Amino acid sequence: MSALISVEGLSKKYRIGSARPTTLRESLVSAITFARLRSRTREETIWALRDVSFSIELGEIVGIIGRNGAGKSTLLKVLSKITHPTSGEVNVGGRVAAILEVGTGFHPELTGMENIYLNGSILGMTKKEVDRKLDAIIEFSGVERFINTPIKRYSSGMRLRLGFAVAAHLDSEILVVDEVLAVGDAAFQKKCLATMGDLRTRARTVLFVSHNLAAVENLCRRCIWIDGGQVRMDGETHHVIKAYMDTMVGGAQDHADLDNPESRRGNGKIRFRSVGFLSPEGIAQRVIRAGDPVVIRLHYAVRDPVSHPSLGFRMYTDMGTLVTETSTWHHGINIPLLEAGEGYIDLEIDCLNLMPAKYALSLWATDDSGAVVYDNIECGVTLEVETANIYQSGKDLDSRCGVMFFPQRWNLSGTKRFGRDLQLDARECEPLPR
Repeated sequence: MSALISVEGLSKKYRIGSARPTTLRESLVSAITFARLRSRTREETIWALRDVSFSIELGEIVGIIGRNGAGKSTLLKVLSKITHPTSGEVNVGGRVAAILEVGTGFHPELTGMENIYLNGSILGMTKKEVDRKLDAIIEFSGVERFINTPIKRYSSGMRLRLGFAVAAHLDSEILVVDEVLAVGDAAFQKKCLATMGDLRTRARTVLFVSHNLAAVENLCRRCIWIDGGQVRMDGETHHVIKAYMDTMVGGAQDHADLDNPESRRGNGKIRFRSVGFLSPEGIAQRVIRAGDPVVIRLHYAVRDPVSHPSLGFRMYTDMGTLVTETSTWHHGINIPLLEAGEGYIDLEIDCLNLMPAKYALSLWATDDSGAVVYDNIECGVTLEVETANIYQSGKDLDSRCGVMFFPQRWNLSGTKRFGRDLQLDARECEPLPR
């Protein structure tokens, strides 16, 4: 069987720094005003993709994973013919429906209904096709009440739902979906994943980019790991994800040095130096047991005084599922000023109600609006949680029981066996005879 998508030696180069003039006026201004400056400025280039090769058959659902900036979105844009490769060959043997950015193909002044026809036309649908599928598209999107409202009044999630609904109902051979699904709510994400799963039975090909590795493993039998613009691994999804996660999180540690992480970005006014895990008494802990109290200490260095910063982190499972996000901003804590120099901030957790597993922390420091990023480190720290006799029953919980546990107890006062109005927790009850 010939491949539906064939990529051979694909490379894509971008210029960074000064842009080339595109009009006569820009050329004259550049020549007169900036000639001296431009003569001293070296134009830099970066390779977003470098010698990428793979093929995909009809009906395959393929996950594409990798760190931020690895080249995943660039690859999808090339496959969707939004941008052209610098070198290499790309052959796509079918109509492509792509959802790469929220609101792509929408006009803000038009209503949702009008944008369905506009977006459908951009994706290659005829008016008759849109007419035939209009009710199904509107129902899938979940924006029926606002379908005659201008799209500029939609939230990003509403625009995404409408865009996905149009693309999902296009009779295309290939559906390309980028991480934009992350802005949808849980119910809509579940609907989207179910729809993409159904496409397999209809022999449609799906390329799915996501940081949610659990969703990728559930949906895709095959996975391609892009790293630094190159294919690092291509194969069975479980094995690719395991290899990828092995590079993201390390072994047990009572602190993590963050002087040179691979995934750092930000302007550097604040830099995280290390993260420590402590007992309430301030003793470094190499491993935290489920249910234990813990203090997460974020050490930082400030280059110049920074007013009103926000510091926080996200915690992920080893499959990329977001467990929690917290920050000083979420707690309404105002930090008037961080003086230049080094310091630390503590997050005190009375009960770490996580199931035993390894968890990855992504750290950030921003201004109070979140618009200015001082430091951001993706999955640079590992927190290892071990088993514990949480319910004092002698039965340890493990990762098969989920991600989190809750303080709880069973009330058996209504059972005939006990025949008394008592509230009993699990450890007070004798095991039933088998």
